[in-house]
Amino acid sequence: MSNSYAEYSHDHMFLGKSHEENAKRTLWVVALTVVMMVAEITAGYLTGSMALLADGFHMATHAGALGIAAAAYAYAKRHASSARYSFGTGKVGDLGGFASALILGLVSLGIAGESLFRLFQPTQVQFGTATLIAIVGLAVNVVSALLLSGGHDHHHGHDHGHDESHHAHGHDNNLRSAYVHVIADALTSVLAIAALLAGRYLGWVWLDPAMGIVGAVVIARWAWSLMRVTSGVLLDQTDDHVAEEIRELVERPGDASIIDLHVWQVGPQARAAIVSVLGSPAVNAENIRERLATYASGHPALRN
Repeated sequence: MSNSYAEYSHDHMFLGKSHEENAKRTLWVVALTVVMMVAEITAGYLTGSMALLADGFHMATHAGALGIAAAAYAYAKRHASSARYSFGTGKVGDLGGFASALILGLVSLGIAGESLFRLFQPTQVQFGTATLIAIVGLAVNVVSALLLSGGHDHHHGHDHGHDESHHAHGHDNNLRSAYVHVIADALTSVLAIAALLAGRYLGWVWLDPAMGIVGAVVIARWAWSLMRVTSGVLLDQTDDHVAEEIRELVERPGDASIIDLHVWQVGPQARAAIVSVLGSPAVNAENIRERLATYASGHPALRN
């Protein structure tokens, strides 16, 4: 009896092969990003640069995303074997991401409002100091990108479900997403530097708050995108692409048809599914298991 139980028992761990390495990379980048974020925001207030403030708060969006990823790595490892979580702890990052998106949306509104005010009532900007801080911020982003690029293409495994697409299979897409956010932040730093240089040498003082508005728009769009993605995961939104792939594998004309299908995300690149199949007398649970073998990398539980 014990042998039979051991055969069907399983865990709900979503730790990839590079889990530890990616967690360390993320923590280093979080530290660098937070230090530079504080420096840019402080310098923005002291120098009066809205572009620098926007860049600092935009960096906060990435610090939040990276912090959530780091916390998810730690929490997932700590509670990997906890029986309290029926489908593991894979949604922790999505819950934190949704909360961050709400806060960041408010931050973007604040930056936009202040930038509009300074656009019509310009204030004195210490262009030299602000430009120096922005350049240092750009350097930090480049270093962060290099740290993350060393791990963003590493394979990432899981024990329950399937990747969102064949292209993403085996990759830690959370780390890849963090890499993209750092690159985007570097581009925002370039905009801030351009605005400050234009203000200093061309007298285009208006460009600084204008870039502040651009930064606010970038933050708002990123926050909205994050909110849409995380809310879909938290509400167990069905991935139509995954559902269609399951139907193509299981259903055969006059052989078997799916009468009820539920697919939801339980972690990064991890899906769970409940499939009810109506089949001919010649079709049994083992036949369905074989059809799903090339798709499901977890532990399908099937019965007649």
